Amino acid sequence: MSMRLFRTWSEVPPPLKGGVLALGNFDGLHLGHQAVLGKTVALARAAGAAAGVMTFEPHPRMFFKPDQEPFRLSPFRIKARLIEALGLDYLYLQTFDREFSRRTPENFVTEVLLGGLGVSHIVVGADYIFGFQRRGNVALLNQLAAQHGFAVTSVGELTLPGGARYSSTNVRNLLKEGQPEDAAKLLGRYWEIEGRVEHGDQRGRLLGFPTANVSYHEYLHPKKGVYAIRAGIDQGVDTVWHNGVANFGNRPTFDKKDVLLEAHLFGFAGDLYGRHLRVALVDYLRPEKKFDGLEALKAQIAADSATARELLARRNFPAAPAPYVALERG
Repeated sequence: MSMRLFRTWSEVPPPLKGGVLALGNFDGLHLGHQAVLGKTVALARAAGAAAGVMTFEPHPRMFFKPDQEPFRLSPFRIKARLIEALGLDYLYLQTFDREFSRRTPENFVTEVLLGGLGVSHIVVGADYIFGFQRRGNVALLNQLAAQHGFAVTSVGELTLPGGARYSSTNVRNLLKEGQPEDAAKLLGRYWEIEGRVEHGDQRGRLLGFPTANVSYHEYLHPKKGVYAIRAGIDQGVDTVWHNGVANFGNRPTFDKKDVLLEAHLFGFAGDLYGRHLRVALVDYLRPEKKFDGLEALKAQIAADSATARELLARRNFPAAPAPYVALERG
């Protein structure tokens, strides 16, 4: 059964109430988030109850600071797909507006979680903060649980063997530094950008390297430059993955100012205009630069493509719904 999506309390049917609910923004759905949601599903299955997750749109950071540069790792469409893959029964999408932002932690628990959703068990990360002026934390949740008769499970902080903490901030920093593979170790998969393929200047086709152009909106901006990628084309319920190379940036050779992702898929000759494309950043090849003429640019694209082919050929990509972190072939 597919995961159900709700936007108001009244939509949640009685069979899904009284269950286990995870709380959080879950931007990026990194391995720490996955541990929280995995615990939620395990507790729900053991209790014979529904497993749900509450997340917030817009992201609270966007609400409080709407003019800041884009920072989202996983806009809602991607987040919902990743959550569903983890086996949750329902996703409650809470609108984060001024009225909601002014709810005290106590009111959020009693009116929203208990009165609206009727939860019996709440699962959060160890550093979860909530409520007006960020006054709520795990300690307060436990106090409220004792008063109102529900359970709380806090999932402790997780780290990589080297000590790197699973956090959205760390993932963002690694992507900004041009380290997509290290970011992937925290995410459990390569970070993706997705969107509709749009018409561009078609210069790539003239250069012998046709590109699929995906415009940028609310996503985090990774380090500008050229990447080895996996590109997924939606075909019905399936996504077919291709190796490729992509440039993210302003295209300084052509004096452009807007940011754009241009992806060249190896061995693909079809029409992608209007299609939905998923682009996973696997490895960073070089910074973006301005070239003296089209021939120099064409030669560099050929060299980048050769490098990307070699890097991607060494990785053992599993057959999976998304390009999960691949081991190099021995």
